[in-house]
Amino acid sequence: MFKNLKSKIKEIALTAVQIAEETLGSQKGREKKEMAINYIVENIPVIAPFKKLIALLLSSFIDDAVEFAVQFMKGET
Repeated sequence: MFKNLKSKIKEIALTAVQIAEETLGSQKGREKKEMAINYIVENIPVIAPFKKLIALLLSSFIDDAVEFAVQFMKGET
């Protein structure tokens, strides 16, 4: 279950980072990261009551997915 979920989180992270960048622009790294994480949690493909639990269990992975997406968008991967 978590393997498929992690793959989906990586996909969502790319969209989340792109939206955060377009919405907030540059020089707002902390706010963009928070916005991206919130977007991912809102769009995790699980039923609503479990979103916070999954987000808590996978918080480190979600953070890493956002960082990977940022590097990917910069062309550094």
